[in-house]
Amino acid sequence: MIVRWETDHDYVLVHVHQDMFGDWIFSRAWGQIGTQFGGLKHRLADDHAQTMMWLADETTILSSRGFRKVLEVEDESAEGRDAVSQLSLLDSL
Repeated sequence: MIVRWETDHDYVLVHVHQDMFGDWIFSRAWGQIGTQFGGLKHRLADDHAQTMMWLADETTILSSRGFRKVLEVEDESAEGRDAVSQLSLLDSL
């Protein structure tokens, strides 16, 4: 699952997925729209339920800070693949 929030200047993108070992990963990318400023952090979860709890927490926090959800897709969709490819570009920075 991929979820993206934005304000006029900033974005946060969360990717919840399983790695090849079956572990659940919560990846969070953030930054300023149109710049290379930002970061990327991966967290290993105990299970899928924990990643969903982290996603709910993220939604609450970002909503309170004025972010609006602009994307919520599954990885297998075309939009999801495009979002993941953008996320992987951040790993090389």
